[in-house]
Amino acid sequence: MDFFNVDTDRILNIISNLGTYCDIRINCGKSSNIILKDGKIEEISTGSSIGATVRVLYKNGWGYATTNNISVDEIEKMVNKAYTAGKMVNEVSKKDIILSESEVYKDNVIINCKIDPNDVPIEDKKELLLDVHKKISEDDRIVSTSIMYGEGIYSKIFLNSEGSVIKTEGSRVMLSMNGVGRENNIIQYASERIGGYGYEVLNYNDVLNKGEEVKNRCLRLLRSKPCPKGNYTVILDPELTGVFIHESVGHAAEADLVLQNDSVFKDKIGEKVGSETVTVIDDPTIENSFGYYKYDDEGVVGKKTEIIKNGELINYLHTRETAGRLNMEPTGNGRAQGLSRPLVRMSNTFIKPNGWKFEELLEDTKNGIFLKGSRGGQVDTGKGLFQFNAVEAFEIKNGELTTSYRDAGLSGEILSILYSIDAITDEFKLSVGFCGKNGQSVPVGDGGGSIRTKTVLC
Repeated sequence: MDFFNVDTDRILNIISNLGTYCDIRINCGKSSNIILKDGKIEEISTGSSIGATVRVLYKNGWGYATTNNISVDEIEKMVNKAYTAGKMVNEVSKKDIILSESEVYKDNVIINCKIDPNDVPIEDKKELLLDVHKKISEDDRIVSTSIMYGEGIYSKIFLNSEGSVIKTEGSRVMLSMNGVGRENNIIQYASERIGGYGYEVLNYNDVLNKGEEVKNRCLRLLRSKPCPKGNYTVILDPELTGVFIHESVGHAAEADLVLQNDSVFKDKIGEKVGSETVTVIDDPTIENSFGYYKYDDEGVVGKKTEIIKNGELINYLHTRETAGRLNMEPTGNGRAQGLSRPLVRMSNTFIKPNGWKFEELLEDTKNGIFLKGSRGGQVDTGKGLFQFNAVEAFEIKNGELTTSYRDAGLSGEILSILYSIDAITDEFKLSVGFCGKNGQSVPVGDGGGSIRTKTVLC
């Protein structure tokens, strides 16, 4: 079946006569992956999927149904099943569900790329991975490498009982690379990743330069000293800044967590939560970014949302339901993986750059620690606590980067570090990644500029 020859008029007629809200998402996807481990192909896999998911709101009960058969007759059966399920849920529901108003859209979105991943022979992709392996393993102290390539090509249709019909086609590619170094019983690792919408993002020289950086960082960490502990003035690079903003601010601003009393930002709209320097934005409209989309999975147009403006919390991120329950405007952040139900999710989340050149910031800081890259961490959005690990660190002495450190961690209170931010560079960099929540993973970007603040190194 031609995916976009689905009879959308007939489906609209079915759901518009249901007497209550209903939306349908029809997805078709194809994926390919290559894994290279220590210079040898470990896996080449391809897969495809097709299906539809139906969501019906009956008073205060949501009903869901999914199918791998996208014929109109089958979808009509799923609508009836979801309607029945919604009635059953409504009988035991203990909350009032109000959907915020949303515009009706009829659109055909094609996310263009210069080089379709489908048009690149698999041998060329394998050759690129092998060249990255060779670049990372040029030094004998690099004892292991792993390089992974993935691509996804998708088509999807969104319809709802209000009359929206939105068709979207696009693709994403990602290449990640890891190196492990060993010397004198010390083991360290480094990683990089590149991603975007078309194969053109994997420019050969750029990819090899990333491999070179993985190798150099591994070797540098092998010779680095353990990072000192205690209270420090620190500068966080855009990658680590992005992870902090995503995990500590972005998740805390997700309205479903606010409604669950699991956010330090609960009841703080209009209040100061950071210094005047801090403006945090979520923006899915940044073209060529990994977190780009025109419409979310509820058919709401994606838009730039200021979460914090000059230190003041001014917005949460919403689905239509959370916006309705809090009497706020929807923000276009209802996102779903595959046929799963939409959740409040970020897109591209960053701290707004603010004028400083990095060299000027170093000189002005005089003494402190520069923290670079992220190895993940933990956040308690309810208590407002965080702990992150940097990839590497450097001492700032007399305004210059000097001693290289490893095993750098930072911890503290979210609001405390936001209030302590007093400078942000004019850089704007977005990392490429995926965010997990409730078992779902969606592509996101995070970053901004480098920030100066105070925190505890642990």
